Amino acid sequence: MEPAYQVTADPWRLAHTHRPAESEQAKLESLFALANGTLGVRGGLEEGRSPSQGSFLTGVWERTPIEYHERFPGFARSTDTRIPVPDGVRIGVRLGEAPIDLGEGEWQAFEQALDLRTGCLERKLRWRSPTGVTLQIDAERIVPLHTPNLLCIRYRVTSIDYSGPITLESALVANNTAAEQGDDPRIGTRVSGGLSITASDADRTLASICQRTQNSSIRLASGQRHRAVRPNLAFARAIIEDGQGVQQHYAAELQPGDSVVLEKFVAYAWSRPEGGDTEASLLDTVATSLERALTLDFDAHRAEQARACEAFWQAADLQIDGDTAVEQALRFNLFHLLQSTGRDGSGSAAAKGLTGEGYEGHYFWDTEAFVLPVLALTSPEQARSMLQYRVNTLDRARNHAREMNHPVGALYAWRTISGDECSAYFPSGSAQYHINAAIAFAIRLYVDVTGDIDFLVRGGAEMLFETARLWHQVGYYNARRNNAFCICQVTGPDEYTALVDNNYYTNHMAQQHLRYAADVASQLGRERPHDYARIAASIDLSDREIAAWLGAADAMYLPVDPVLGIFPQDDDFLNKPRLPIAHPGEHGHRPLLLQLHPLTIYRHQVCKQADVLQAFVLAGHAIDKDSKRRNFDYYEAVTVHDSTLSASTFSIVAAEVGYARKAYNYFLDTLRVDIDNLHGNTSHGVHMAAMAGSWLSLAWGFGGLRPIDGRPAFAPVLPAAWNGYRFGIRWRDHHIRVEVDKERVTYALTQGAQLEILHRGATLALRAGQPVSVPLHALSQALKGVIFDLDGVIADTAIVHHAAWKKLAAEIGLPFDDNVGERLKGVDRRGSLDILLEHAPHAYSEDEKEALAARKNDYYRQQIESFGPQNLLPGARAAVESVRRAGLKTALASASRNAPLLLERLGIADLFDYVVDANHISRAKPDPEIFLAAARGLGLAPGECLGVEDAAAGIASIHSAGMRAVGIGQAQALAGADLLLPDVAAFDISRFTT
Repeated sequence: MEPAYQVTADPWRLAHTHRPAESEQAKLESLFALANGTLGVRGGLEEGRSPSQGSFLTGVWERTPIEYHERFPGFARSTDTRIPVPDGVRIGVRLGEAPIDLGEGEWQAFEQALDLRTGCLERKLRWRSPTGVTLQIDAERIVPLHTPNLLCIRYRVTSIDYSGPITLESALVANNTAAEQGDDPRIGTRVSGGLSITASDADRTLASICQRTQNSSIRLASGQRHRAVRPNLAFARAIIEDGQGVQQHYAAELQPGDSVVLEKFVAYAWSRPEGGDTEASLLDTVATSLERALTLDFDAHRAEQARACEAFWQAADLQIDGDTAVEQALRFNLFHLLQSTGRDGSGSAAAKGLTGEGYEGHYFWDTEAFVLPVLALTSPEQARSMLQYRVNTLDRARNHAREMNHPVGALYAWRTISGDECSAYFPSGSAQYHINAAIAFAIRLYVDVTGDIDFLVRGGAEMLFETARLWHQVGYYNARRNNAFCICQVTGPDEYTALVDNNYYTNHMAQQHLRYAADVASQLGRERPHDYARIAASIDLSDREIAAWLGAADAMYLPVDPVLGIFPQDDDFLNKPRLPIAHPGEHGHRPLLLQLHPLTIYRHQVCKQADVLQAFVLAGHAIDKDSKRRNFDYYEAVTVHDSTLSASTFSIVAAEVGYARKAYNYFLDTLRVDIDNLHGNTSHGVHMAAMAGSWLSLAWGFGGLRPIDGRPAFAPVLPAAWNGYRFGIRWRDHHIRVEVDKERVTYALTQGAQLEILHRGATLALRAGQPVSVPLHALSQALKGVIFDLDGVIADTAIVHHAAWKKLAAEIGLPFDDNVGERLKGVDRRGSLDILLEHAPHAYSEDEKEALAARKNDYYRQQIESFGPQNLLPGARAAVESVRRAGLKTALASASRNAPLLLERLGIADLFDYVVDANHISRAKPDPEIFLAAARGLGLAPGECLGVEDAAAGIASIHSAGMRAVGIGQAQALAGADLLLPDVAAFDISRFTT
């Protein structure tokens, strides 16, 4: 997909510098949208007539009945839809009696740019009319973070060669319709009702519109006022357009070189649903807001906006050394997160923020699972606001639980604005009970980061307890599974697998939820006993019920498949056939949910997005890396990433298990979802969770950030594409800067006196003004041994393997290219054969596979018969001998079953204290078994060993074994190596022993 912007050297600006094609206008309006968590304004041009240009308010939405041919008890009865409000962007230009039309004429120069540092949208256009008149049009726009109901615009027209009258026609345009859904349920829905105009007025001072929704009974008033900056620009007339809006015109005489400048301010006021606010009171609020806004000129508002942005950027403390485009995209994504969530608890972060009509403006679980973690660590007051919205809608969640036949507790709606369930398709909506666990996760993270116990006693704990109660309503002790606690008929994050028993993610997160709820009850009982007594009494919470929570958590059913060694996504997932598509992701930008009947999808092993892996990210600290790696390998092969939530989760887990190249590629996917319009629907609004995911991939993935036992813990790695990176987090009353380069990690307190953090499990004490630097990948213990791979490190036998496999592939009619060859590096014979046979037209029996593997081995042995010391790679003998001279032990870990024979022929068998080959292990690389076996053979702990490898699978194997990895070869293939060397001759043991 072509990028919708031009990369510049400035990471603080996103710019578009050519005349937008009609097909890209809506996409650009989303990218250049401005918001402040309450008001959102899409980034269309002031003179434009785009049907997708619009403005939105968090508190203005319509309720539409959901029509079913067959309605059953508990089905959602209506949906909330955020609807466009009067748009104040419009400013037309008239030269004499002729209105200018930018669709005609020549665009001699154009730039629309989002200034991320100051939160301002800027636009410059030099336009020549069909009659030969040339104008320069400059516009600036902000939606102030400090004034939630205000839009500010400064609009300048300069004559290059025109002489005559000019009129600026400023309009407040009523938009009474919402986007229709059509065939894509992600866009919108049919709206019954909407906003209707009840009054409109305009004079030389104020132009206003009053409206009311038909079903949600929300009243809305909007108005505009102006400051004519140049003295020759004067009010000309006011216009009221029935059913369309209001206008105020300003006129002047223009000569070449002269400019006219108009500052425009638009304000809104609205009632709560069925609230008591009158039309007159709302108009008074609008008038007061505009009067206050006019006490400052545009420059003053812009300066205040810049100060608010500066505070956020200081907390984010972001820098990428070596890739300006990545830094620019990260800043762009963070800016949208900053501006899409308010601070007053009246709303949360919608799936598309306030940038478009996608998903009807609904809030989902990704609000708490993706967006809130970023804000908790960079702008915690916004994170609290998001949680306060959930507190404010707790009664709605209780009502929803009753609709779902639960006598006690609360169940939050899967998609909502008001707090009521809006999902008409319950298998992938209401059945996603895991939204309760996501909210519990968010509470825990927020409290860990801020220490805000007051939030708990002012609604947070009650919300936590009421949602925890639901797990006993949907789960039970199953005698057929040794009395394990099982949760039946729910849908996990993977919406391509619905209504299942024992979804791993749901069970795992429910376990964490129940334990945390019990911990909070205990904590409040000790630290805030009066508050706890009040909360417990209000919801009839007993010690017996809390004990039952812990019992269910301890007995939670979380099986491991005995054959694959992975966590089954649910009871039946592994029993299904895989979906016969060419390859995950090859269906283009049209997701499977728009191609296939749901039942077709449900009958197969295919994942819309990360499911099991999502549990690792949110609550996987106690799960070992080897398990995470096996699950990553399995579920990656069946995941199509139709959800933009998926890539960041895969990136974070890949970084943790040592798959550096995959981690970075998935990071780029989530980083550029909207900038490059990767899913083809940025025109409906930007993807807030994917944007959040890009920062999570940086901080949680590459930075290894996790909250552990009330402290921030880090385990940084450096992507091969960068020279270094930096990010900041807020923790309690402190600010921590994390700076990573090729050699070291530096932690510094930029706010606060002292704080303890964890670096790879070791405690570091930070003090103000005293940065602490540690090696990027320090060995956990003194180095005592080095474990070498054979092929590609000691001798270039990889080319012999490659030729043997290629010959076999040709004989049985299978494709074999460099990509296949790269995947085979470091993998044992049987694993390599399985890779080769992935595209075989028919299945092979075990006997046939054994015969094929033996045939390949015969080809290989024939070629190595002539091997001798001359086949050692340059510097290989010296490298091994240097290790022995340093007093360290040496071992060989080779996937080849012919390793002992090769060592003899190469004349170096006596240089190794221990040799492990494929005959000694049952699991191939990237499983860590071979390196763990080598360490045991040397009598050393894994942390006392260093591994040397030339294959990505080998690097992952070394890391999974808990060792530091040296890569021999190209950075592109070995991005995960702790140290990368061009060849084994460059190996210097002193780098690790001094």
